[in-house]
Amino acid sequence: MQIPEQGWLLRVFIGESDRWHGQPLYQAIVLKAREMHLAGATVLRGPMGYGANSRLHTASILRLSEDLPMVIEIVDSKEKIDAFLPHVDAMVAEGLVTLEEVRVFKYRGKTTI
Repeated sequence: MQIPEQGWLLRVFIGESDRWHGQPLYQAIVLKAREMHLAGATVLRGPMGYGANSRLHTASILRLSEDLPMVIEIVDSKEKIDAFLPHVDAMVAEGLVTLEEVRVFKYRGKTTI
């Protein structure tokens, strides 16, 4: 799979407890990205954060949260990201979705013989 040198980064900020049709939302987004043959996706779990409601979510021992921040990052061509956006829009009821142009330096998978 090739990504042009000028790609786009889609970043989705959600909560760990957010769901889509019974499964974790972050998982549903990654599986949809894979189904649509996007180059790849990474899910990052944050130890602390807050969003539009200013409610603090933390992994602190004193205040255990079951809704830690999750960030999904996907990089691909503008066309493929644009085709994926309606799905993200439908799936994300609460959260933040950002887009930025990025320069892809290297994208290579493991070669098999």
